[in-house]
Amino acid sequence: MILLVDSNSCIEEGYKGFASRQQIVNLEGKSQLEENSTDNHHHHVTHPTSYLDTLLHLFRGNIGSGLLAMGDAFKNGGIIFSPFMTIFLGIICVHSQHLLLDCSEEMYRKTKRAKPPGFADTVALVFEYGPVRLRRLAPAMKLLVNSFLCITQLGFCCVYIVFIANNIKMICDQYEIHIDLSIHMMFVFVPILIICMIRNLKYLTPFSTLANVLMAIGVGAVLYEATQDLPPVDSRVYLASWSQLPLYFGTAIYAFEGIGLVLPLKNEMRNPEQFQKPLGVLNVGMVVVASIFVTVGFLGYLKWGDDVAGSLTLNLKPGYVLSMTVQILITLAMLLTYPLQFYVPISITWPALRKKYAQKSSVIKELGFRSVLVLVTFVLAESIPQLGLFISLVGAVSSTALALVFPPVIQLVSTYQDKNGVPLLMAFKNAFIILLGIFIFITGTYESVASIARAF
Repeated sequence: MILLVDSNSCIEEGYKGFASRQQIVNLEGKSQLEENSTDNHHHHVTHPTSYLDTLLHLFRGNIGSGLLAMGDAFKNGGIIFSPFMTIFLGIICVHSQHLLLDCSEEMYRKTKRAKPPGFADTVALVFEYGPVRLRRLAPAMKLLVNSFLCITQLGFCCVYIVFIANNIKMICDQYEIHIDLSIHMMFVFVPILIICMIRNLKYLTPFSTLANVLMAIGVGAVLYEATQDLPPVDSRVYLASWSQLPLYFGTAIYAFEGIGLVLPLKNEMRNPEQFQKPLGVLNVGMVVVASIFVTVGFLGYLKWGDDVAGSLTLNLKPGYVLSMTVQILITLAMLLTYPLQFYVPISITWPALRKKYAQKSSVIKELGFRSVLVLVTFVLAESIPQLGLFISLVGAVSSTALALVFPPVIQLVSTYQDKNGVPLLMAFKNAFIILLGIFIFITGTYESVASIARAF
């Protein structure tokens, strides 16, 4: 059972500080906002970011292990179907992000809070100020959102352990050092446990900066390798079988799961109104991100076909200096990014636990709790060592709810309360997005679990 804080979304506070120090994680938020801003006055931030700063943070927050899994996603979708569906999913995810931003701004104006509400608080406030019969659901909705955020982030952490261990195993195999993958995970567990003992985000700044550089170099090298000696397009499956499509959707939604990031990034900007404009940070940034996803997925599947791995780094030619360098760079990037992803569930769960159980010796108890949580991710990673299936499962279980279900739901609730009804077009549009999310959740979870069972 996950215990969650009752106060204003710790996750956004942690993320916002992270953004202002140029340390974005693969998803959801960061810092301390100080004043109010509604119509003609802006809230103040300690270290405001520019348009370009925020754009770079958005890239870092959306480009991670999900990007390197897009080749596997395209294998499960088909080389013709996947590019168009990825663009379509990208449009829906960005639209949902706009819905969340709009509802957050609306709640900020209504409540006149000291700072704009984060993801969980926005959902809770929409229900609290919504129709009378829905108001009692507000605490439960906040708990639900925070739970999904924790599940998503811990899922990312599990994926990182499997990702790192797979790459280390491949490097060792090149030197005829053949060790079981589970043993490699045990070795990975030690440095991850040590680095996760860092309790303050500001001390993670150098790790984040280095991870950004390593990831950029590594992805560039993977793309270079993927463009060499490409086979014809008609040598690949155009549309995969129906049983594979849910795995595609799960992985694609996992890759696009950056919705928890948008509110903190906007709130940290010097000019927050630039975030949502037609040529603002969100639209421009996500067009670039979606283009990179399609390019990497298309080239990865075209190059390696049915042999494409859950991470494209695992398809690099063994024995080559370039291949080994790329694997080392991206492995280090993921290792350094783990504590940033790990910060989110800690920031949500620990304050409530500290208040209840750790009035004394809180630092020692927090380090103990961190150790237990790292151990949980390690055990889960050991249980499901199939990287591609793990990514699809995380995407289907939690990412769909955050990206495709909550935003349209809160827009419907807010609009119904304000206008005493919902326009027909909005109702159909939001119902479609919600049903798509539920479809991906059910089919993706079932197929991922079934595939994992078959793998064993």
